[in-house]
Amino acid sequence: MDLTTIEELSCKDVINLRDGSRLGNVCDVQIDICDGCVRALIIFGRPKFFGLFGREEDLCVPWENIDKIGEDAILVNCEPVCGSARPCRRKKGGIFGFLH
Repeated sequence: MDLTTIEELSCKDVINLRDGSRLGNVCDVQIDICDGCVRALIIFGRPKFFGLFGREEDLCVPWENIDKIGEDAILVNCEPVCGSARPCRRKKGGIFGFLH
């Protein structure tokens, strides 16, 4: 049985197999509390202007789109720009976060 922690997942790059792009790092997971299964990985949105203007929306990659979790990376199979991933709502940050 292979076990990992959320902290270990957050250190891995998430790579889209369809176009080879780096989507970011895992910042959280969605867990179904009824059966205890992980349903999706949540990936930080990309920073806007070095993070001063917050971030883009986070991405939720459904568990069924995860192809392989390796030692250094998580390979996912999504449409380019992760079309099969869903945006996740999260409070915007950054110095000018109050403008959102």
